[in-house]
Amino acid sequence: MHQDPYRSGIEADIQSSGSVPSQRIEIRAFDAPAGAEVLGLDLSLPLGVDDFARIHRAHLDHHVLVFRDQRITPDQHIAFSRRFGPLQIHVLHQFQLAGYPEVLVVSNIVEDGKPVGLGDAGHFWHSDLSYKENPSLGSLLHAQELPSEGGDTLFANMHLAWDTLPAHLRNAVEGRLAQHTYLAKYAELQQRSPWRPDLSAQQIAQVKPVLQPVVRTHPETGRKALFVSEHFTTHIAGLPDDESRELLDALFAHSVRPEHLYRHVWAEHDLVFWDNRSLMHLAAGTPNHLRRKMYRTTIEGDVPF
Repeated sequence: MHQDPYRSGIEADIQSSGSVPSQRIEIRAFDAPAGAEVLGLDLSLPLGVDDFARIHRAHLDHHVLVFRDQRITPDQHIAFSRRFGPLQIHVLHQFQLAGYPEVLVVSNIVEDGKPVGLGDAGHFWHSDLSYKENPSLGSLLHAQELPSEGGDTLFANMHLAWDTLPAHLRNAVEGRLAQHTYLAKYAELQQRSPWRPDLSAQQIAQVKPVLQPVVRTHPETGRKALFVSEHFTTHIAGLPDDESRELLDALFAHSVRPEHLYRHVWAEHDLVFWDNRSLMHLAAGTPNHLRRKMYRTTIEGDVPF
């Protein structure tokens, strides 16, 4: 049986950390439909098996974790991310952090007439890389430079969205597939901002449309969640266009009801780790004259079912 040396390296790293002393970690749930903050953890230090297990469990329970005051390097950011699985490289290679292809720079900063990162990331509600055959397990966003106002990130709990979905909508979507494509709103985003370069033929080939279940089952918890988004989901397979559009609009509106949302107000050096199998997210926006820069890694997940 073939063994992936990359995965073997991850497992060896986890096993070798077994003798690392535990840190004094506190996990404090937010009074919100999702989210908890992790206090007392320093990710610049080695992370032992027991501490990693606590974080893994908390991530499954709360769907989004906020690690406070993480003064970590890109290497440390990448190393922690890889503990959860192999990393995915974003199709917009133009915005990779120099020397670190695993890190996408998310920023509205323009220097010498050129954007330093992807400035309109998260303009529409979405789950990261849902347009890939193996969508993202989760994403980790590390604050590098924050504006004095704005820049919040909203998260929608898609388990709650499914749990509270009216019966007629449940019956209409259960067992159905929907198409996701990275290009769904790309042209619209190009028209409104300088951050969307023309894609090469090679880049377009990396983001061919895929079909995903409208309702997916979380591979680790078994919980069901809606898995559609206004950014990447174009239509529901097997339905007339007008019926598909009406149904998707109803799902989108229901998913982002206020009672399903957690709003993250960033603090310096926050590292936020969210589960793309459980949540959608949205960038609330930053005033154009204020600088914002973040580093993002993305963990590969499984084929949705």
